[in-house]
Amino acid sequence: MKIVRKNGEIVRQGSSSKLQKFLYRTLIGRIILRLLITKVVSFSMGLFMNSFLSKIFIKGFIKKNKIDLSLCEKKKFKSYNDFFTRKLKEVSYDKEVTSFISPASSKLSAYVIKEDLTYTIKNSQYSIENLLQNSELANQYKDGYLLVFRLEVDDYHRYIFTDNGKIIENKKIKGRFHTVNPIAFEKYDVFKENNREYTIIESDNFSQLVQIEVGALMVGKIKNHDVVDFKKGDEKGLFLFGGSTVVILVKKDIIKLNPIYLENTKNNCETIVSIGEKIGDKL
Repeated sequence: MKIVRKNGEIVRQGSSSKLQKFLYRTLIGRIILRLLITKVVSFSMGLFMNSFLSKIFIKGFIKKNKIDLSLCEKKKFKSYNDFFTRKLKEVSYDKEVTSFISPASSKLSAYVIKEDLTYTIKNSQYSIENLLQNSELANQYKDGYLLVFRLEVDDYHRYIFTDNGKIIENKKIKGRFHTVNPIAFEKYDVFKENNREYTIIESDNFSQLVQIEVGALMVGKIKNHDVVDFKKGDEKGLFLFGGSTVVILVKKDIIKLNPIYLENTKNNCETIVSIGEKIGDKL
């Protein structure tokens, strides 16, 4: 899958690393993968990344990814996870009430939810019902949008609410820890199998939304804040070490999504979006 900017500029030809290709496309790799996606391995990696020993990776990561620490609340960190979940001094977002914004700095793929509650990724059919494990809830999003915001390791790993509103329900679904890179969808229904949490949100301007946080390879924890009422742009939570994904379900005839995201997705491209960036309008 290519990664592109909204203007069509190609940033990278592919989003899969050599390691990911080895793990998901070779027999030996898939044998090793069975161990890596278990909770025990993910938990063990989490312990290490929370320890002071993991600080040795911070300097190299900052240099490689050109991280500007002057934008962050602090510049010294106790562990790699402390650095990985660093908080920005300020998160800007489109404040127009009719603007639908991105919850995270990420790579966006946009899908239409079909009549049979499926969506298509890499020529394979996947089910909203499997994603939510709730057929009644899934049926409410028929012909709506499934928006996938995939975070890579160099993205900001905190995410926000897209509108004013209140939380109706939270649910945790235990699972595995596959990578959320598109390569994993060649063999697995990642959103069905992975550890995830979803929140049913009654928003002021966009009806009922479902926001889902999906844990990924080597991500041991999804940390959502304990809130009921919230404002647009408020921080909803954060991911610990690794790449992760936020998924938002939007009902039919609620927003007018910028068509470039749907077009890019059809052309096998993910579009770079910033946290708080406008991606659509209220209908």
